[in-house]
Amino acid sequence: MKTKKLTFCAILVALALCMSLLERFLPLTYLFPLPGIKLGLSNLVTLFALYFLGFPYACAILVIRCVLGSIFAGSLTSLAYSLTGGILSILVSFLAMKLNLFSVYGVSLLGACAHSIGQVIAASVLLGSISPFGYLPLLLCVSFITGLVIGSVSSLLLRNLSGIPAFAFSNQEDSNS
Repeated sequence: MKTKKLTFCAILVALALCMSLLERFLPLTYLFPLPGIKLGLSNLVTLFALYFLGFPYACAILVIRCVLGSIFAGSLTSLAYSLTGGILSILVSFLAMKLNLFSVYGVSLLGACAHSIGQVIAASVLLGSISPFGYLPLLLCVSFITGLVIGSVSSLLLRNLSGIPAFAFSNQEDSNS
């Protein structure tokens, strides 16, 4: 891994982790009185990494953020939920992006829905029951809204940062690698 990309990935992990921790203080449950509902601010970083750095880097950032987030403010159960939802989300987002049928709004929306599906799968496995799937329609409704919000912000971010040379990493190896 090139030194510049490694450093940039570390910064993105820190940013995603901060956003994930900050999100715990946003009272989204007042708007949607459902347990466990989050806006998904750290998904801004994941989408950015997916578009600017590619799938492997975005996956690494996602997994490291989930593990560190679980260590700092969660539990093994929260790690299971975030990893299952995150991995399914990034796979779906990557496929949606590669198909070139969706804008960043669509990619974000599909990723948000996939994240909710992944979390319900994790809950079902952890509980040994299919009853968490009864919660899925409500989660998908909220995912639609949060996916569009994150997609809107991501679109602005990608559009405004795309011309900055610092984000145009070359394929040549760093001399410090």
